[in-house]
Amino acid sequence: MSSTLASTLPMAAIFTRNKMIGWVAVVFAIQAWLAETPEQKKTASTPAYVQIGMSAMSLLVSYSSMFLPPPPGLAGQGGSGTEAFPAAPPS
Repeated sequence: MSSTLASTLPMAAIFTRNKMIGWVAVVFAIQAWLAETPEQKKTASTPAYVQIGMSAMSLLVSYSSMFLPPPPGLAGQGGSGTEAFPAAPPS
């Protein structure tokens, strides 16, 4: 159960850019790595350190807005630039 959460929580943190989910992903990944038995190491499809790397990547993505702020002209527009045109006025 813990390894399943350790592999899916980083993806959820990346998609939502939620810092709390990212930190929980790091804790679960470290827990899964420390609790890994030699039998699990043999049968696992990915090593536990890959899960730790993914959780670290989720933290990097969630904190990316601190290091890579949006351009100054686009910060207050409120849209992404891909929304539909406004409705035409009635004629």
